[in-house]
Amino acid sequence: MKQEKWLSLLGLANRARKLVTGEDLVIKEIQKQRVYLVLIAKDASNNTLKTIMNKCNYYNIPVKQVSNRYTLGNSIGKEARVVIGIKDKGFSEKIKQLLD
Repeated sequence: MKQEKWLSLLGLANRARKLVTGEDLVIKEIQKQRVYLVLIAKDASNNTLKTIMNKCNYYNIPVKQVSNRYTLGNSIGKEARVVIGIKDKGFSEKIKQLLD
């Protein structure tokens, strides 16, 4: 149950236009400190994982590893997504809670 809940919340955040996806865009938003939580797929490449983890640690933004790129992409009605940044404090707090 918990699993689906954070995914539907992610879909909701997407419809509310509170997400940013794609490595480059997410990194830009991290640097501008406009994301409150970053979700990265467990099947992301080591390089991507390292880059995102380092950026998030540096800017002190929480990051969670989740399922895989297809589950992540699917939840927002896209093909595959490796990394998603959440630009809304409310959504990010709730999703973080569900993932803990």
